[in-house]
Amino acid sequence: MKTVNISTLENRLKTLESYIPHSKSIEITISKADVAWHLDHSLKVINAVAKSMETSDPTLFRNNFTLIGKICFKLGFFPKGKAKAPKYVQPPEVILDSAIVSQLAEARQHIKGINSLEENAYFRHPLFGHINKKRVIRFLDTHTNHHLKIVKSILKK
Repeated sequence: MKTVNISTLENRLKTLESYIPHSKSIEITISKADVAWHLDHSLKVINAVAKSMETSDPTLFRNNFTLIGKICFKLGFFPKGKAKAPKYVQPPEVILDSAIVSQLAEARQHIKGINSLEENAYFRHPLFGHINKKRVIRFLDTHTNHHLKIVKSILKK
């Protein structure tokens, strides 16, 4: 079983954690959502992806990764404002800092568990198709970085 380098994601989580004191900051010209929304959403995605992979049946994995996925992964970039988060990874109306801290601890545990997953453990992305262990770190890193860049822009204003 191959191991994947999770240190990049661990570093992203440290950065994400450093923005918790600014959770109520908002700059409507950058994003309709406040910093807390971006932090909460990023963590919900990490945790949902990990849970989905843990419960997936690797024998059902299909290498159906889409062209748009390949382009986004190659560039390490997701365009801003082009996709809508599925309901299950949308933050609640009121986001408590304590909920972010709790999700952060859960995300750290999930990230550590990625290496113990089978090679074709996967989750189904609505635009990219099946994403397996080989690609999951790149996906989570790119997605989290996308939201961290928005947070940085909010705090610059």
